[in-house]
This record gives sequence, structure tokens and C-alpha cells, in this order.
Amino acid sequence: MPTMLEDPRNLRILLELCSGDAVSVNVNQLSRSLGVDRATIHQRVKTMVEHRVLDPPTYPFHGVFRVYPILAIIKLDARGLNRQGLTRWMREDPQILAAYHSLLWSHDTLLITYHESVADHQLWMGAIPETLFKIYGVDVNRGDLRSSVSYLSNQLMVKYSPGSGVRLIEKTVQEEGSATLGGRRLDELDVRIMRALMEGEGIRTNISRLSAASGLHRKTVERRIDLLLSGRHIAEPVCRFPGFLVPPGYLLTMTRAHVKGVDEALINSLIEDPHVPVAIQTADESGNLLMFGNHVDVEGYVGWMDDLRGLFPHRMGEASTTFLPPEAAVAFNYKGVAVSYINRRLGEAGD
Repeated sequence: MPTMLEDPRNLRILLELCSGDAVSVNVNQLSRSLGVDRATIHQRVKTMVEHRVLDPPTYPFHGVFRVYPILAIIKLDARGLNRQGLTRWMREDPQILAAYHSLLWSHDTLLITYHESVADHQLWMGAIPETLFKIYGVDVNRGDLRSSVSYLSNQLMVKYSPGSGVRLIEKTVQEEGSATLGGRRLDELDVRIMRALMEGEGIRTNISRLSAASGLHRKTVERRIDLLLSGRHIAEPVCRFPGFLVPPGYLLTMTRAHVKGVDEALINSLIEDPHVPVAIQTADESGNLLMFGNHVDVEGYVGWMDDLRGLFPHRMGEASTTFLPPEAAVAFNYKGVAVSYINRRLGEAGD
């Protein structure tokens, strides 16, 4: 009997779930749970999606951490190359999770990518010049394409909560009465709707569509979804920020720290911290803990880091931080990475 991801029918179900094509907001359920009329819920959700405050719901593909156990952070110097073609590549390449570009850096581009192995990453890097030239019309001979890379293991992730930043927005609204994201002012109801959707409330799955896509009976489809969930190939459906780890307009940070003992107390503190969507243990000259963070500005980051040092005096050693401002963001492709992998598996299965 084939494993879950070897059966083309499961892959077709997975594709519909992870692309979001078979998932939608359940306005009736949200209306009941929040005690707000349907028309208001519908309009608020529609506006947040249109203003790129929130993405439509999908089933997160948690199997990505098994099929792509290597996370690579690449600093790329691509000055002098055709920026339009490079941007298209960064937004379309199935290995690129996120991309940032700024001429203020010593390198001008930062990529966060997923790979099956270190060798897979190096082969992918080696093919970039040909890919850029043949598909995107970028001649690397007209510029200087240099890079440096650091590898991390997705298996050493101690926190994974991409939507944790919603609690920061919630706090801002509580203290100031509103918050502005994506050029839109959000009030208390907007944030209640946002948090509900980002925690998986008020989302429905179109079983009829999945049945038609897979050729399976509705009850069988429901059982297959349960197996995909219990096998941790997917997680329950949620909405996410378009910026994946970071709310719209917020500063994304990557802090590598030398920590004397990444123990349960520190991990629990990070798990509870809404500023930290992802933390990964590592081991190199730059530190043994990588923390992604979201902050309103650099001053907010400095205050957060001071608080963290205060919580763990004599534990937090040297730290280096890369600041990724929202205006430098080129691509966030969490859904595309999943869809591309599933489509590749379908192709290999001859489907």
C-alpha cells in the first residue's frame, strides 16, 4: 500500500487544501461565534484581504519540514543585473520562501530557501545563472553574482508560530484604539475577526470539490484529510499574513545569539513571546540560536532585546541582527513552495 504522499488521490486532495482552492471563510460560523451580523463579517474580511492585511485561508503544509529539512539563508550580491528579471525569479522559484532586496546592504539581496539536502541546495545554486538567463532573460555576465550561505535544520525548530504577531496588533488596538496595517485602520472588531481566522476559527472545507478532484467518496475524503492531519502532513486551516512571519508594515528581524544553554525555561519564554514567530537552534560562529522577530521599528526591537536579556541575565551573549524592513520585501511564497512540491510529486506519479 502506498504511503500518503505516494497516492495521487491524496496528492490531489493535498493540492486543493494547501492552495486554498477548497478552503474558504465560513461567514455564518464567524457571525455566530463573534456575535456580529453576517454582512459586517463578510465586508470586514473582504476588505482585509483586498488591502493585503490577511491572506485567504489554506491548510499549512507541515510536511514541508520533512521533505525540505534544510533551511538556507543566502546573502546574494546581484548588483548590475536586470532587477525586473531577478524579481520575477525570486517570486516564482519553488525553493524560495522569502526574498528581500536593498541597496543599503553590503550584499543587495537576502533569500530564505528550502532544500532536501545541502547537496540539493548547492546544485540549485549552481543552476541559477542558467535559470536566470534562459527563463528570465538575466545575463549574469553583465553583473557580479556572488553569494554566502548559512544552513539550518528545520528539525531543530523550537518555535513555529507564523501568526504570533496578531497578538501585537491586538495589544496596539487595546492601548490606542486602533492600528493601521496595509494602509487600513483596524479597530477592535477587525482584530477579533483576524485573530479568529489566524487561529483556525470560521474556516470551512469544500468536501464536494475535493471529492470531484480526487474521484473519492465524500466520507473517504474526510478520512483522508484526518489521516493527513494525524500524520502531520498538514495542520488545521488558518489565515496568515501576506508577509508570512510578519504583520504588514512591521520590521522583520533575524537575530543570531550566543546563548548559554537553550533550556526549557528559555524555549517556553520564546513560545509565549508574540514578537518571535520562529526560533531555530543552530551551531556556528555566529551563535547557537536564530530568532526571527517582528517589531514596529528598530527602537521596538532594542527594547525587546533588552527585556530578553533582563529575563535571562548572564545567559544571552553576543548577538547579531539583520533588519528586514517592509519596503525591502520582494516575495513571500509559503503557499507557492507547498504547491510546487505537490505538483512535482503529482508529475512523478504520472498524474
